[in-house]
Amino acid sequence: MSSFSHIVTEEQAKKRIDKILSDLNTENSRSQIQTWISKNHVKVNGEDIKSNYKCQSGDIIEWEIPETEPLELTPENIPLEIAYEDSDLLVVNKPKGMVVHPSAGHGSGTLVNALLYHCNDLSGINGIERPGIVHRIDKDTSGLLVVAKNDYTHTQLSEQLAAKEMKRKYEAVVHGEIPHETGMIDAPIGRDTKDRQKMGVVDQGKHAITHFRVLKAFSDYTHIECQLETGRTHQIRVHMKYIGYPLVGDPKYGPRKTIDTNGQVLHAKQLGFIHPKKNEWMEFEVEPPKEFKEVLHYIEKMY
Repeated sequence: MSSFSHIVTEEQAKKRIDKILSDLNTENSRSQIQTWISKNHVKVNGEDIKSNYKCQSGDIIEWEIPETEPLELTPENIPLEIAYEDSDLLVVNKPKGMVVHPSAGHGSGTLVNALLYHCNDLSGINGIERPGIVHRIDKDTSGLLVVAKNDYTHTQLSEQLAAKEMKRKYEAVVHGEIPHETGMIDAPIGRDTKDRQKMGVVDQGKHAITHFRVLKAFSDYTHIECQLETGRTHQIRVHMKYIGYPLVGDPKYGPRKTIDTNGQVLHAKQLGFIHPKKNEWMEFEVEPPKEFKEVLHYIEKMY
């Protein structure tokens, strides 16, 4: 368990203790910090406090970050839709609703649990909790992912991703009628300064570029294709909200009044990369799932 301390500044005075600690501990969510407080891992001036305590200038905050309990990864016999597989990698079509790797609150039923049952060999570069995972897509985003079976393949694929050499195309349905056929969004993405559970376009964020093309426009909705140059967390969701066209069904970035879709209507339809061992360009494409098509059909019927 690691221990830390901080003296509250005049600028921080009258702010809640959980807000100050979330600003000081950028790798931890506010809900995690509130758990630390409830378990008396945080003291102010030597006393236990509650999450809503408002700090005063000169207060001495002392806190301990408890060790993360290791997750037990259990192979699970979950069906996988595999688009391609060889001795070095596999390309998987992840269904909507499946989490990619285990985390707090998602210890089972993930893609990694399924992969461990399917494969005996996965790369270990991302540690025991994310074996083989080169890149991720959100729980409620469906579509293609490449998984590495050894460290060499993983390293090579990660380098392609970093060098923007990997091709990744998505389909999405957004609110609003986009009036032009194509567009590019070049806006940095980082942790939202007002809500640490979200990402946002912020000045100090990481470079992020999304290209989009209109497939079909309706009066209040648009069916689009997006191509990523970079791979920031929630990139398409954040960028489309930023330009005024949030994704349909997005519980985090979309409007409250939206079509009930159990999550954003977003599908990773195309994936291309150079095979690290064969040195050949490989490209895969899968159609959007039934849920995605049902949303489009519903919108088409409205007009």
